[in-house]
Amino acid sequence: MEKEKKILKQTDIDFSNISKQKGMAAAFIEYMDSSAVLLRPGRFPLEGKDARRFISGTDDSGYILTWVPQNVIISKSGDIGYTYGTWTSYPKKWNADSATRGTYISIWKRQKMGGWKVVLDSGNEGVGQP
Repeated sequence: MEKEKKILKQTDIDFSNISKQKGMAAAFIEYMDSSAVLLRPGRFPLEGKDARRFISGTDDSGYILTWVPQNVIISKSGDIGYTYGTWTSYPKKWNADSATRGTYISIWKRQKMGGWKVVLDSGNEGVGQP
């Protein structure tokens, strides 16, 4: 199980790296399961095609979103896991005073052909300086 935990943690790190390189929307589209649910402040849960539509319509051209997983938990069956940690969002023209930080949780499902996809994602703002 430790090997799978390392793989899932690296998957979450890779997900964040894609967000930094290609944008948050591209990263989520790549890593979201087709049935994924997004929980966002001020919105009802967004599921499947609605979640993809919401992400696809997000203008992320002015900021960068990255995150760092603090822990990984995997079910005994090895088919479901979750990662949680902290995220940082900042304008592409870096200004430390304008960075926003928060916490997140992503629930992942192991795919039949291997690898992991996000099936539920949620985050909260409000974390101070590390």
